[in-house]
Amino acid sequence: MYEGNYPKKRYRHTLQFLKNVVSTEDRILDLGIENPFSEILKANGYRVTNTQGEDLDLDTSAVQTDAFDVVTAFEIFEHLVSPFNVLQEIKARKLVASVPLKLWFASAYRSKEDERDRHYHEFEDWQFDWLLEKAGWKIKKREKFTNPVKKVGIRPILRRITPRYYLVYAEKIK
Repeated sequence: MYEGNYPKKRYRHTLQFLKNVVSTEDRILDLGIENPFSEILKANGYRVTNTQGEDLDLDTSAVQTDAFDVVTAFEIFEHLVSPFNVLQEIKARKLVASVPLKLWFASAYRSKEDERDRHYHEFEDWQFDWLLEKAGWKIKKREKFTNPVKKVGIRPILRRITPRYYLVYAEKIK
């Protein structure tokens, strides 16, 4: 499909991280509807099932099954009012998740066209760590990375040096 030429830096970075912590033998439940990154995962040999677009704040039944070894959540938790509820209900033993980090020079993301595409949270790393620990997860690996944009200005320069994404691998402890 993409053969190593990914449209977004975060796809390449996230795939490499995932390859280091998740086997292609693992069954993955990817939170969120099918998307370009879930297609990349499948093209790389992963067995991925996506959720169906249900409101995970109100309906956590998708994660309350032991049919999956791993739950992935790439830029999902910031869209939930209460990510704690979903995190606590996950039955899989492994979690790989990424969230956008709060940037001191930019406001939280808010789409003007789609009212569902807004961030209730943009985390600092310690906040996401604390959320995971409180929900019963132990972080085994973590990384931060930048996401430069091809624009001119002060903010684009800051985006080249300031980490924008936080990626974690955690295992269930409860």
